[in-house]
Amino acid sequence: MAAVESVGGPLELDDLGTTLVHEHLKMRSEPVPEQFPHLYDEDDMLRRATEVARALLGQGVKTICDPSCMYHGRDIRFMKRVADETGVQVVACTGIYTYNELPQALKNRDEDYLADAFVHDIERGIQGTDIKAAFLKCAVDEPGITDDIAKVLRGCARAAKRTGTPIMAHSHPATRRGLEIMDVFDEEGVDPGTVQVAHTGDTDDLEYIEQLLERGPFIGMDRYGLDVILAADKRNATVMALLERGHAGQMFLSADACAEFDWFPLELVAEMAPNWKSTYVFDQIVPQLRDAGMSDEQLDEMTVENPKRWLGS
Repeated sequence: MAAVESVGGPLELDDLGTTLVHEHLKMRSEPVPEQFPHLYDEDDMLRRATEVARALLGQGVKTICDPSCMYHGRDIRFMKRVADETGVQVVACTGIYTYNELPQALKNRDEDYLADAFVHDIERGIQGTDIKAAFLKCAVDEPGITDDIAKVLRGCARAAKRTGTPIMAHSHPATRRGLEIMDVFDEEGVDPGTVQVAHTGDTDDLEYIEQLLERGPFIGMDRYGLDVILAADKRNATVMALLERGHAGQMFLSADACAEFDWFPLELVAEMAPNWKSTYVFDQIVPQLRDAGMSDEQLDEMTVENPKRWLGS
């Protein structure tokens, strides 16, 4: 059985257990924390993150994939501390999350330079540690595939092919970016079964989703609680329609919630998205989906078997 790297060391696939594939323990705006550290309370951030981790463990969630990478304020030592203090298994990534441009140090270098940087995180370790990345992260949002975004996608694709590491790609379904992402990965020769197109659940356009599924990737129904983008009842209806059409083997459930999140004041997040919490999936959504007809086998496929298949691909 293949092993998956976690912040606590390699895990056998069968040890992953119930997994939420898209949750953030800490997401901060680079480079603000480095320049203005007085704006942040590290102890409070750790408290919130460990509270979330313990609550998830109490729900039976054993593993989370934390797709925090460059521009998310990735902090691998923080992830390790949360894992050590709570027992949650945290699977980390490498990559770059930007919708438009790269910094000059990367803008003026090519795709293979990026691939080398990503491979270092996968094969040697992240941020001066021996903790290795288990997947790659990139993003294509509403602005589309700019020159710099294409460089990131191709860098991830080349790193994936060199190391056998899967890819998670943030997408913007309203502009059908998932199809464009797959075009680039197809050009680079990436196995589509190793790709996860995140945030596909932000739309209830079943025609688009099935076109994407036909290309072969996994899809993330992974922003439960962000009703400001799409309400939970519409997300549930989409999941149920896809289950009825036989797509359980390509879907993940998650919330993309952040225990620590500095993009907006915490009180504003609580007001605008009161249900946007990692625990929301098993606390509210899973019971709702069961009431709508989701079977235990389908839930197991989306939260246990599919993470094993994707991370072990």
